[in-house]
Amino acid sequence: MNKFVFLAEHLREKAILTADNLFTPGPMSLDLLMRVHNADYVRRFIRGQLSSKELKEIGLPWSDWLVERTLRAVSGTVLTSELALEYGIACHLAGGTHHAHPSHGSGFCIFNDLAVAAFSLLEQGKAKRIMIVDCDVHQGDGTACFFADNQQVITVSWHCEDNYPQTKQVAGINIAIPKGATDALYQSIIESTMPSLLEQYQPDFIFYDAGVDVHRDDRLGYVNLTDQGIFQRDFYILKTCHEQAIPVAAVIGGGYDRDERVVAKRHSLVHQAAKQVLDLSSTS
Repeated sequence: MNKFVFLAEHLREKAILTADNLFTPGPMSLDLLMRVHNADYVRRFIRGQLSSKELKEIGLPWSDWLVERTLRAVSGTVLTSELALEYGIACHLAGGTHHAHPSHGSGFCIFNDLAVAAFSLLEQGKAKRIMIVDCDVHQGDGTACFFADNQQVITVSWHCEDNYPQTKQVAGINIAIPKGATDALYQSIIESTMPSLLEQYQPDFIFYDAGVDVHRDDRLGYVNLTDQGIFQRDFYILKTCHEQAIPVAAVIGGGYDRDERVVAKRHSLVHQAAKQVLDLSSTS
């Protein structure tokens, strides 16, 4: 998908992505990946041995390039989490594959980068209680499945109930966004729930899935946010966490448009919001 390249280009044009703040992830640790996901599933994907049924559920044709891109994206989220610990906020140029379950992929998601990076932080003792804040228009069903019985990771999914996946997970915290919700309604739901969740669970690290498939022109959405509404959401969430000194690793999540440059610009909103939050913090 070209949107990842276009996202980087757009952020360079806006002088947000520079040589000083660009970090490149190394190869993915297969040992870590196999401790989080089913090891047999990992091996079969890498070797191109998934069944046609498994590939159909994922929705992507297998190739060596897909393996490389998939592993690099997961490694990128692991790196983003480490950079967030150092800088307070760090934003990935990919990530948010929240439909991937422990032993299978679905909905264009092969491995769950959020789950892998969260497990990595916990294993290393770099975080004790993690909250996954998922604002993609679709429920983060795979992520909820990963952490259904894990008290150290709280999954929160704000999603449109009348959307994919057909069968929703009951695990985690699920907050319904009405079909057709506008900027004002959506933001009111976020602002009426986010502070109390932070107060109740006291996370010391946050992963933020900033899906832009809530946009009114998204092909797979059903929610009616504008660019400004998405920016307002991202800015509010990042600023709220930053003011409480909670490190945030942001991933771009879903976004679907026939014009990949258009969707790349929507994905850039979380990076723009992060820059504004950090700029405000440095001058205060």
